[in-house]
Amino acid sequence: MRIAVLSDAPSETRVAAVPETVKKYLGLGASVVVQAGAGTAAGVPDAEFEAAGAGIAPDAASAAREADIVLKVRRPSPAELAACKPGALVIAIMDPHGNEAALRAAAEARVAAFAMELMPRITRAQVMDVLSSQANLAGYRAVIDAAAEYGRALPMMMTAAGTVPAARIFVMGAGVAGLQAIATARRLGAVVTATDVRPAAKEQVESLGAKFIAVEDEEFRQAETAGGYAKEMSAEYRRKQAELVASHIAKQDIVITTALIPGRPAPKLVSGEMIASMKPGSVLVDLAVERGGNVDGAKADELVTTANGVKIVGYSNVGRLAATASSLYARNLYAFVETLVDKASKSLAVNWDDELVKATLLTRDGQIVHPLFGTAAQQTASQPAVATAPAGAEAPSREDAVTL
Repeated sequence: MRIAVLSDAPSETRVAAVPETVKKYLGLGASVVVQAGAGTAAGVPDAEFEAAGAGIAPDAASAAREADIVLKVRRPSPAELAACKPGALVIAIMDPHGNEAALRAAAEARVAAFAMELMPRITRAQVMDVLSSQANLAGYRAVIDAAAEYGRALPMMMTAAGTVPAARIFVMGAGVAGLQAIATARRLGAVVTATDVRPAAKEQVESLGAKFIAVEDEEFRQAETAGGYAKEMSAEYRRKQAELVASHIAKQDIVITTALIPGRPAPKLVSGEMIASMKPGSVLVDLAVERGGNVDGAKADELVTTANGVKIVGYSNVGRLAATASSLYARNLYAFVETLVDKASKSLAVNWDDELVKATLLTRDGQIVHPLFGTAAQQTASQPAVATAPAGAEAPSREDAVTL
């Protein structure tokens, strides 16, 4: 059993394995080969992979050749897929929504492609939940980014020269990233408020010492799916919520937005008018910028300063925390791969009826097999595939599906 770890595009600094997980793969009976330089940006040089027992391949084609399992952070490119042998398991953050051409490319390559971001949120799969592991870091980093751009201190300070008031931070979306942002902002001494369309979020927000802000009508009380995700709200509710949020944002120093809906562009939460009402020097951090953004005027990988002096931070992913993010992501991958291996024979033994496999499997035997993608599931490898660039992360990464 051979496992290949491929590098990602220069903009993606994370890596899909670390020396810790390489040793664990060896314990499963696998040999591991890592593409040269795959971990450099995450602070893991080739020498550390070699010391853990991995081999080093000069390029992706050499690493993927004859590999039974191929691990990446982002979706493989068509060239990388072409290097994989038919039947190989390719596991990554695949970003399948709206990327039918990429799904057809994976089917045409006849690999079994797994999307880690589709892992079901059940107790058994918690250790494999890449959305949560990466969104936690995104929420933390959002506050650090905001503090770096905000020209004042966050905590209240009482000095002989006078009192410095605490910064007011408003977190929009109380999922994994939002809750971590709340906790981090509270630790730094800010006065924190938060909002979310899910009723269960109110108790979570308040447990962290923040105040919950929402229009709490009947629609709000019904605004959560059985799986714990947010539903899309009606136009009337969005109008009422926007009015409440608009008046609240005008008083804030920092606003952090984290809202996403699976398979759709990020909902717009902060309008140009809201931004114009904020004080000069205020900061907005948009964690949904790769899906179009929650903030009007946010740009991926850019810091935008508006005419009234408000800064909009639109950094795309947790790549600036690459070492920590890689360590967590690599553990997520190992936990999943471990379920696909027979420990007695030390060989692949995929149970295709396992709920984790069925939830994450996109392609197999030349077909798109995941039921979420409708008519795309009828597409086969006999149809032409269009090359696409690797998708962006919520995710957060994913962040996180629905609310980071």
